[in-house]
Amino acid sequence: MPRKRTPDKPTTDTETQPATETPIEAATATAEPPEAAVPQQTQSFVERLQQQRGGSLAADPFGIAGDYVAGVRLFENRKDRLMAIKFEAKPSPAVLDRMKEAGYRWNPRDQVWVHPIRQESARTTRIEAERLYQEVRGMIRQERGIESGQEIPF
Repeated sequence: MPRKRTPDKPTTDTETQPATETPIEAATATAEPPEAAVPQQTQSFVERLQQQRGGSLAADPFGIAGDYVAGVRLFENRKDRLMAIKFEAKPSPAVLDRMKEAGYRWNPRDQVWVHPIRQESARTTRIEAERLYQEVRGMIRQERGIESGQEIPF
């Protein structure tokens, strides 16, 4: 909101503000520069809530499931719209081939296998990611001779 300009006439301490200006508008006009007021007006409700809480509403990437014995975890990165599978140790070539067949690609920066989430197929992508996670989790457990145990959700 732009500041209201007053005519260039000398003022005295006994003069009061015009009746058309409310105390809230007067305080806002003098307390904040116009640059600080503009971003607050354009922020969405979620952005304002995140700013008030000092961070994000949910962790990103968001952990969906993890098998710490097998060393594999499933995440959803909502900011970048990606499904991600992370391995603690390099998996076998059979597991890597299965990841590639499913359309996952290696992200060397984050050290995870990722698959984009497209808006038109978001639900299907999430379901397929969960199925792939369960499949590679079973493959790793079988390769290492680990008994099948209950998965630990985050």
